[in-house]
Amino acid sequence: MTTGPRIRTDIETAPVPRPYATRTERLPWRREEITADWFTTLLQNKYPGVVAEHLQEVQFIDSHTAKVRIAVQWNHAGKLAKLPERLCLKLNLLRDYNDVDICAVEARFYHFLARELKVPTANCYYADWEDDGSGQGLIVLEDLVQRGGKFGQSSDHAGLDGVALAIEGLAKLHGSLWDDPLISEQNAPWLQTAMRTPVDTDQVRIMWRYIEENLRDPVFRSISPRHYLDEPRRVEWAFDRLGEFERAVDAPYCVLLGDCHQGNTYILPHGERLWLDWQLVRRGRPWRDLTYFMVGTLTIEERRQNERELLAFYRDKLIDTGAKGVIELDEIWEQHRRWIMYGVQAWVPALDRWGHTSRPIQERFFVAAEDHGTWQLLLGE
Repeated sequence: MTTGPRIRTDIETAPVPRPYATRTERLPWRREEITADWFTTLLQNKYPGVVAEHLQEVQFIDSHTAKVRIAVQWNHAGKLAKLPERLCLKLNLLRDYNDVDICAVEARFYHFLARELKVPTANCYYADWEDDGSGQGLIVLEDLVQRGGKFGQSSDHAGLDGVALAIEGLAKLHGSLWDDPLISEQNAPWLQTAMRTPVDTDQVRIMWRYIEENLRDPVFRSISPRHYLDEPRRVEWAFDRLGEFERAVDAPYCVLLGDCHQGNTYILPHGERLWLDWQLVRRGRPWRDLTYFMVGTLTIEERRQNERELLAFYRDKLIDTGAKGVIELDEIWEQHRRWIMYGVQAWVPALDRWGHTSRPIQERFFVAAEDHGTWQLLLGE
């Protein structure tokens, strides 16, 4: 089995101009570049006169993209601007994923769109990106640890009540800009359309080396269906068919989180989820987020016993937001059956060293795909 090609996915026909033309220095690619002097120069593009008099790294989180928690002492201008003393920087410091535009996309979300949503998002004090095709982007967020809640983990057991509360939040997210001209291609050309951008359509091929790594693992093989192990490229073929299915749909668009699992949430002290990690934010239809979250979060038995009722609950809550043209439950069910494949392909390359407990989630998607005949639906078998 050969490794799939590494595909350049950040090419844009019209690069999105960076938001601060006064910035002449490139955004950093190395951890050691994050200093008080650098931070001062960066933030002065938005906050004239601000000086970071001292900057200390509190925590470095090494994942697909780096998160750097910092403590900062501000001058008087920084205090007047109400910049917190604890912040979190997020950017690509690994260069392992410099062939995708996920950091730039997330920075654009916080710059252009975050304030338009009717659900909690992290406070962002600065968002910037390169417009040279490199895909680098940077956001300066509040340090959520200070809020007193907790970060979700993909393997958390949320229970039915927790899942229902999260689904209600998803309905509010999707209903925020449902069929809104603000997110049209004309008004938001930076916002990519789900399953019409290479980072979506080529996910399996981009991540193939990690899929191969999992295929060598006995535990992964023990939870994988035999037909998939006999021909692992079936996930690529089925996912391609899902993309074709979605591109043929004519229905209202909304804003998607795009990578909607518990590990990309922060649970506020009162229980509501704050949605994190907008690197795959999309203009799309809600079933990608909904199915991905439900199947990945519920245990297999919880899903089998409650999924249709939860889909109906989501539909009611989405309509409550004022969303028009929401499809009937039977049609949602057919979308749900197919969108399980999004979760399959997203998790088959997942490695525990990325910070997830992957095997239970992989098993949930494999079992759901068998329960719903997802492979057969998409591959015409």
